Amino acid sequence: MIKFAYTILYVQNVANSLNFYEKAFGWTRKFITPEGDYGELVSGETTLSFAAIGLANSNLNNGFIESNLQQRPFGIEIGFVVENVPAAVEMALAAGAVLEKSPAVKPWGQTVAYMRDLDGFLIELCTAMA
Repeated sequence: MIKFAYTILYVQNVANSLNFYEKAFGWTRKFITPEGDYGELVSGETTLSFAAIGLANSNLNNGFIESNLQQRPFGIEIGFVVENVPAAVEMALAAGAVLEKSPAVKPWGQTVAYMRDLDGFLIELCTAMA
């Protein structure tokens, strides 16, 4: 059996990213390496992790496209289910998130908002599907 265990975001500063996600979403830090190049959050069943750009480069022979706020977001998002989307958006904005699209109710009844984190990764905040 294959289990989806991690999403790892390649970031400029692992400690800053951990701090942002702790403040923005109320998660707790699982750990950070002594070198500060990798860290994880307790975020539910799937672990949200962060690796420093340098560490990521050492793992990939051909490099990768680095995420940042100056470019359009990648064609992928990380999605978090919350009970109150507007309140969660305000908490994330106070932590430094950048709003992409204000909360809106979709035709199927789900409330959804989009924002970006400090490194430009796209985040969806949404209510659970009924």
